[in-house]
Amino acid sequence: MPIPPRGPEPDPPPEGAVQPPRGDLTQPGQPTEQAEPGPDAATGTAAADDDFAAALREADDRWRRALADLDNLRKRHARELKGQAAAERARTAAAFLPVIDNLELALSHAAADPGAIVEGVRAVRDQAVNVLERLGYPRHAETGVPFDPARHEVVGVVQEPDADPNTVVQVLRPGYGEAERQLRPAAVTVAKRE
Repeated sequence: MPIPPRGPEPDPPPEGAVQPPRGDLTQPGQPTEQAEPGPDAATGTAAADDDFAAALREADDRWRRALADLDNLRKRHARELKGQAAAERARTAAAFLPVIDNLELALSHAAADPGAIVEGVRAVRDQAVNVLERLGYPRHAETGVPFDPARHEVVGVVQEPDADPNTVVQVLRPGYGEAERQLRPAAVTVAKRE
């Protein structure tokens, strides 16, 4: 039997397109063949479909449970984080209570000797600086040290013959904390280069 001539080859499908199985393709004008069902055709395909459907339901159930667990974990983490932040704020505020108590004590003795008041206010300031240091923010108010842009903020440059160039001459406002964890840099005046 002669082979009928074929038409032009079709364009290849785009990349990623779903292709039918090659056995399903038939040539135009050719009769389609149907296979005889095998001995286990009635039970084999249906059993495989049932197993597949059961596995799919189980995977879907596990996926939904995992999503619910993840959502519950996220909510629990948010609650715990909020609680920890509140506890940390309370701990920090409690550290300043003795400072406030001593300031009130100093105010109650305002009519006393002015020298004693000054000495009391200085002691309260030292107590507050100590609290900040315990919280991880040490005070920086040193002069004569080299200028460090991570710890200092220049507010003025002066001609100082006794100081090395680019060193801190005066601290106008002390800084607190280290370079990576800093509440504020120290405001300083720096010696000018000659």
